[in-house]
This record gives sequence, C-alpha cells and structure tokens, in this order.
Amino acid sequence: MSTDKSLPKSAVEPRFGSLKTQTQVPTGVDLYSRFAFSGAVCCAVTHGALTPVDVVKTRMQLDSAVYNKGMLDATRQIIRNEGPAALATGFGPTFLGYFLQGAFKFGGYELWKKTIIEAVGVETATANRTIVYLGAAGIAEFFADIVLCPLEATRIRLVSQPTFASGLASGFARLYREEGIIRGFYSGFGPILFKQIPYTMTKFAVYEKAVEVIYNTIPTPKSELSVSTNTAINLGAGLISGLAAAVVSQPADTLLSKINKQKGAEGSIASRLIVLAKELGPRGLFLGLGARLVMVGTLTAGQFAIYGDIKRLLGATNAVELAR
Repeated sequence: MSTDKSLPKSAVEPRFGSLKTQTQVPTGVDLYSRFAFSGAVCCAVTHGALTPVDVVKTRMQLDSAVYNKGMLDATRQIIRNEGPAALATGFGPTFLGYFLQGAFKFGGYELWKKTIIEAVGVETATANRTIVYLGAAGIAEFFADIVLCPLEATRIRLVSQPTFASGLASGFARLYREEGIIRGFYSGFGPILFKQIPYTMTKFAVYEKAVEVIYNTIPTPKSELSVSTNTAINLGAGLISGLAAAVVSQPADTLLSKINKQKGAEGSIASRLIVLAKELGPRGLFLGLGARLVMVGTLTAGQFAIYGDIKRLLGATNAVELAR
C-alpha cells in the first residue's frame, strides 16, 4: 500500500524487501489491483489443484454410509465406480469461484486492514493488532462470499449429483433455471458465511502471528533474507494457520455440503441448519475432518507462498505491517 500521510513510515514495512530495480512504488488502485490479482491467482491455483481431495471430502460428508472407511478407501471407491475423471468433478466452478473470491479476500484484507489502522491510529492498531487482523479478514470475506456462493453451490451440486450437468456452464444454467437465484445459488449463503468467515479470520490472524514469531526468532532482518527463505516462512506459517482454520470451520463446512444437496427443501436457512446440526450431532459435524486438514493445510500454505511471491514480482511489497 502507499505510504499515505496518515500513516507514519514506520507502519509501512515491506515483508519481502524492496525491489531495487523498481523506480516507482505502486499506490492506490494500482497497488490494490496487484494485491487482488495475487490473491485471485493463489486461491484459484491451490483450490483447483486440490479439486480431487475436495471431491472425496464432499462425498464423505454427503454419503457417510458408503464412504466410511477413510479418505484413501473413498478415493478408490470413486475411481472404481466412476473412473478417475470423477475426481476432477467441479473443477470449473472451483477455479473460477476461488479466482473471484481470492481477489476480494486478499485484496479486501489489505484494504480493510489499512482502513482500520487509519481509523483508530497506528499506535492503537499495533497494540490491538490481532483484533485488526480479525476485523479486516471478516469484512473482506463477507464480500468475497457474495461472489463465491453461486459457484460453490454449482460445484457441490455437480459433485453430489454427477448426472446433474456436464460442467460449469450447464450446471450453473440448470441451477438458475430450476431453482432461481436465492434458493439455487444462495441457499447456502448462511452456512458459507459461518464456514468462511471464521475460517478466514483464523487463517489471517494465525498467519500474521506465526510470521511475526518466526521473523522475531531470526537475527537477520527480513528485508535482507533471501526470496527462498521468505517463501519457506510463508509456507510454514500458512500451514499452521490452515490447520487451525480447518478445525474451526469444519462443522459449517459439513452443513454447507448437506444444505446444498437438499434440492427445493422447505423452511428458512436458519431452521434447516438447526435441524441438520441436530441430526448430525457433534461427531457428524466433523465428518471428513482428516481429508479437510490435508486439503486446507496444504492449500493455505500454498496460498500464502504464492501470494507473497506474486506480490514481490509485481512490486506490491509496500503493504501496511503492524508486527513489532
């Protein structure tokens, strides 16, 4: 972000060091478009690459009577019964949905973090930086979920009902045609908020804390560390934050899969969530946690590594930092 007059220079610290060949530091819309693009790419690539894991996880959540012997056995069953291509079901909506969501999530996080800091002051924000991280992440995720929800609903319908449509375009069109915008695309908006907002708040807050701790244990200033070292730090901090976020958001993830499978179900979203939660119980809400730990831990580590590297390549290294 730009070194605005409202923020002292000490509050703006490049995490990856400056690009010596760069003659002009991006600011304003130019800077945030780079944050957004970096977030879009890191989310689309990681979620897209892990589509097979997500297919297995979703099947385990939706049909635990059939897929009840673990992730590897569920994978074998899907391949045996439907062929290897079944593991790529929903790749289209996954890639596009998380490309858009990643732009709003990461770009929005940087924007809202700066906005909150300017509102309360650098000193107050630094003393309460965890709250700043949580608030910025929560607001950013809310808007990101608005663009994600229709594509996530399409993905879940394609995975849970393989004969529903042949791909993203036909599945999206059929869902809209048969169930409309609210019931078809946004029946899962409540649970997706319950899943994604706690997930993203945990993800960014734990990541920021992990990065702060790691850098503080290294005697070399982070601006002098090599690119590979910074990438490794992002991978490690991202893995830690991903595992924590996966556990926090698992119950809502299960409810999201269940509610999107209920074609034309009656009742409000809240009442349906309550009924489903009672039916599943504490144990049922954590079905597929093992697969999700693998998926979320891996993709979150990859996201922060890719995000940091793309920002560096684009010269978008002047984000506001509150770590001491």
